[in-house]
Amino acid sequence: MSNDLQPAMKIPALVVKDSDNKQADITVRQTDLPWKMIVIYRGKHCPLCTKQLNALAKMKGQFIDAGVELAAVSGDSHEQLTEHLKDLEVNFPLYSSLSLVQMTDLGLYISEPRNENETDHPFAEPAIFIVNEQDQIQIVDKSNAPFSRPDLNDLLSGIKFIRENDYPIRGTLTE
Repeated sequence: MSNDLQPAMKIPALVVKDSDNKQADITVRQTDLPWKMIVIYRGKHCPLCTKQLNALAKMKGQFIDAGVELAAVSGDSHEQLTEHLKDLEVNFPLYSSLSLVQMTDLGLYISEPRNENETDHPFAEPAIFIVNEQDQIQIVDKSNAPFSRPDLNDLLSGIKFIRENDYPIRGTLTE
């Protein structure tokens, strides 16, 4: 993790590949919802990612009710995403081909595969970016390990509280 993308900063454009292998900027909203949640997941090789994505799919309606559009992306290839979709029950857009440069620009923790059976490329560790209506990073959660992820119910409750109470972006003090 080398770059210093901070809360309240504008989320940079993230042009990746959609499930049809077409280029798409996942930071652009596909709905009229004012906020967007972008989940960075490790990839097909990660059973905890599959579990998290399936759990998020079950909560999609609650996030929509809270004004939050969902999307998820990994550094997997289009072929790996296509294969992973067989194990997923998602009802929101999934994307592939997040590059090492993009991972670095986002300030993500990046890992090498432990062996060739895990995957065939470096990958980002889990992260979540909640982007507000001004395209600012309202909430960011980054982990260096697959075992540390925010509870989705707690995250949803926090988003609702922020939106209902005009709660400021936290973590912006730099000195």
